[in-house]
Amino acid sequence: MQYILGIDIGTGSTKAVAVGADHKAFDSSQYFYPTEVTQPGYSEQDPELIWQAFQQSITTVVSKLKSGPQAISLSCAMHSLIAVDEKGKALAPMMTWADSRSTPVATSLLATPLGAALYKATGTPVHSMSPLCKIIWIRENQPEFFKNVHKFISIKEYIWYRLFRSFEVDHAVASCTGLMDVQQLIWHPEALAAAGIKPEQLSDLVSTHYLRRDFDAAATLSGLEKNTPFVIGATDGCLANLGTGAVKPGIAALTIGTSGALRVAGNTAVLNEKAMTFSYRLDEDTFINGGPVNNGGIALKWHMKNVLQKAELNESDYDEILHKIETVKPGAEGLIFLPYLQGERAPIWDSKSCGTFFGVHLNHQTAHFTRAVIEGICFALNDVLLALTASGQEIKQLNVSGGFVTSAIWLQIMADITGKRLLRYSVEDASAVGAAYLAFKVLGLSKSYPLPDQQDITYIEPDEKNHLNYQTSFGFYKKIYEQLKGVMHEMYDLQNND
Repeated sequence: MQYILGIDIGTGSTKAVAVGADHKAFDSSQYFYPTEVTQPGYSEQDPELIWQAFQQSITTVVSKLKSGPQAISLSCAMHSLIAVDEKGKALAPMMTWADSRSTPVATSLLATPLGAALYKATGTPVHSMSPLCKIIWIRENQPEFFKNVHKFISIKEYIWYRLFRSFEVDHAVASCTGLMDVQQLIWHPEALAAAGIKPEQLSDLVSTHYLRRDFDAAATLSGLEKNTPFVIGATDGCLANLGTGAVKPGIAALTIGTSGALRVAGNTAVLNEKAMTFSYRLDEDTFINGGPVNNGGIALKWHMKNVLQKAELNESDYDEILHKIETVKPGAEGLIFLPYLQGERAPIWDSKSCGTFFGVHLNHQTAHFTRAVIEGICFALNDVLLALTASGQEIKQLNVSGGFVTSAIWLQIMADITGKRLLRYSVEDASAVGAAYLAFKVLGLSKSYPLPDQQDITYIEPDEKNHLNYQTSFGFYKKIYEQLKGVMHEMYDLQNND
């Protein structure tokens, strides 16, 4: 049996997806791990648990299929940071993208000419999510620890080192650190100076098409043939574009998982200084321009667990509440939700913002609040969409992926709010499949990046009447944040200075 194994090392789990010669996913395995929040602003994970999940995801698929893959290709979540010693051992827990302890660093840096210059050079927003700001925070707050760090790496680099005993990082992962010149594909001297590190404290830069066969972990990756190629791959966002076929002009990839993002492929970097949209690399010829939001599925999960008191969430729970919102009119009868439960990234970049229900009246029931949560998540992504189009990027269609695509009502709400046609492929996991597609090209099994099955497509068209109504609601959504921004910041400062 011939297949490529795409692996997505995500924030909550690692998932391996087997993709056959027909470019269709046909088997998978997934292993989860926890995130620890030991104090406000902290979001940490144990790299060793992620390594174990990586191993298990591979061996499970290989065992089920009773044969090894032609190659293994990697995708990973962005903006992670691990401080390691000379032997690749983690000196502290990994800081995830959601770790916001470096917010004061980002705020101070962004207020300087250097901050703006670094954004333009690296394509990475100056924000607490970026490894640049995380490293500065460590240097300023843990100086002795900082001195003992051999290298600062991402979770993919950690796993790559465990496989090959070499510190190497692909251009896609490096392009979202805030430390790489996104045009020249080299470590950016001014960014390194700002972080207080030398190039030797980072991994060697390689192409996303880079592969190795000399892994020395055969004993812990049972079932793999000797010299199985490992393609280093790219990031989950870039590869979601590949996995959903969003690689042509006018087509954006929209993903809602724990967080969310909207991304457009192009041959040039497109930046928006006001909205601080990102520009990352898929390969030497392709930029992925877009914007991330903090609060996707996690906002609905919070609502179900903390408000609706659903102790154990399962698929039937989601189906039940999403079915109930179908009886609520678009706009939730004036109830609007700002989904900034973890602060927000694009386009407002406000770590001090908070979640807010506005317009509550006696007629509002549970279903109204649930619908408002869904609409709020979609409003946040629509805000990113408008920032991208304001930068001159024409977007006619949104190719969607993530857990929300199983809900017809959620997809319709997204189409109605954005006014765009949505395209849904039946893709197992867009990022893992995208990693496999990249490997098909690297191995010469495909002349160009493959496209998902063109026979297995669902289109969702916007309702024009609902779209017009949502434009009014979205206007209020924007005004509410602007009016409450100052109060949000006062409350944040009060709570975090106690």
